[in-house]
Amino acid sequence: MVKKILKSYDYSLIIAVILLCAFGLIMVYSASMATAEQRYGVQSDYFYQKQKMWLSCFAVIFLFTAIAPYKMMQFKKFLIVTVVSSIAALFGVLVFGHVAGNAESWYQFGSIKIQPSEFVKLAVIIYLSAVYAKKQDYINQFNKGILPPLIFLFIVCGLIAIQPDFGTALVVALIASTILLCSGLNLKNVAKLLVAALVVLTPILLVMQHFIFTEKRMSRFAILGNPFAAKYVNGAGFHLANSLIAIGSGGINGLGLGKSIQKLGFLPESHTDFIMAVIAEELGIWGVGFVVLLIGYIVLRGIYIGLQCKDPFGSLLAFGVSGLIGIQTFINLAGVSGILPLIGVPLPFISYGGSSLLTLAAATGILVNVSMFVNYEKKYKNQKEQVNNKLHQRDGKVYYL
Repeated sequence: MVKKILKSYDYSLIIAVILLCAFGLIMVYSASMATAEQRYGVQSDYFYQKQKMWLSCFAVIFLFTAIAPYKMMQFKKFLIVTVVSSIAALFGVLVFGHVAGNAESWYQFGSIKIQPSEFVKLAVIIYLSAVYAKKQDYINQFNKGILPPLIFLFIVCGLIAIQPDFGTALVVALIASTILLCSGLNLKNVAKLLVAALVVLTPILLVMQHFIFTEKRMSRFAILGNPFAAKYVNGAGFHLANSLIAIGSGGINGLGLGKSIQKLGFLPESHTDFIMAVIAEELGIWGVGFVVLLIGYIVLRGIYIGLQCKDPFGSLLAFGVSGLIGIQTFINLAGVSGILPLIGVPLPFISYGGSSLLTLAAATGILVNVSMFVNYEKKYKNQKEQVNNKLHQRDGKVYYL
């Protein structure tokens, strides 16, 4: 039994995750050396050591979620705890939270910071997947099947936006949309959902427009055309301009590992949001391609697992995890390259940050777990059925085993 389970694991998926984490650790060290020295003196490996600690936790969480049957998360008590703890954590951060990056989004325990909104991304995936899997018989009954679970989504997105962290709130909403679209909704109900969203959000945006559409936020759109313009380059366009300089400087082969110039105080947050710019500068198109191909493989593999899984809960989990990784990767790369405004979304597996890594550990572990069950059923359940369906003829009669 144990051998059959071990043979059913998707080792290509596991290897892809390990390679990304190892590469991310190397690049965090390279990208953060100057920042660490500026902030902590001689400790040029400060962020590297912290990232190693988080990766140790990553390994433990990943192994646990890859081994523990994912179907346990469908239990009612687990879902209640997930919902209550998510709302409590987001509400608590508004009262006891630590302000970083102009948002009160963190709990601080000594030198360790935890961002609860990162964990809420996974909570939304688990909750919506479980609820919509149970509602498959009436998934297209709008008032009964679709709307009730979205109350949880509306609450958590609202609490995240209040911090204010509109980027993370948008990511959570997009992840939820991925699960909704994969849950079996017909086009009529998708249209209803869009109309309902407009009806709810429009008055909120009108009432809070002075708070939401601030000059600073709107400048992120204005700089997309030309961040090097004189009125932007030393202000709103500073981050993007230096990111584009880093990407352009790398060319095809890059300047060499550790030889980035932009990370030496020119590119803020070079080890977090802009780590891909440093990768492009040091390793060129080869480094960028390595990361994009591996992340792309994980996302596509997750979609394939979701399509192959016969269990609606497992299928929606796979789609949700793929959405989480794919959406964050796209938004980060689009922001770094000036396609979309910068909203502070980390690059999965690569950027420095414990909360993001631990969330990805649980998410990818769950994906591996779903994949294992899919492979196990395909390999061994089919074999058992073939044996049981063999016909044996004795004395001119047909017998079934």
